[in-house]
Amino acid sequence: MLKIGQGNSVNNRHIISIVQAGNAPAKRMVNNARESGSLVDATAGRKTRSVIVMNSQHIVISSAAPEKLIERMEELR
Repeated sequence: MLKIGQGNSVNNRHIISIVQAGNAPAKRMVNNARESGSLVDATAGRKTRSVIVMNSQHIVISSAAPEKLIERMEELR
């Protein structure tokens, strides 16, 4: 399991990609997921810094930096 901050974690085997939240395509992904009901908000009210795309078509938003999440994933391997 990959710890994504604020006491939350996701199954690292189901992650397709981790992207920075600030760019327009990531914002569109988050908005589309919110509208379709497939958004998982793991920010605990903090600023969204990363968007995690899961193979289940869910989008998980996290307040942890994408670089930190990628570093944690590499430690799990």
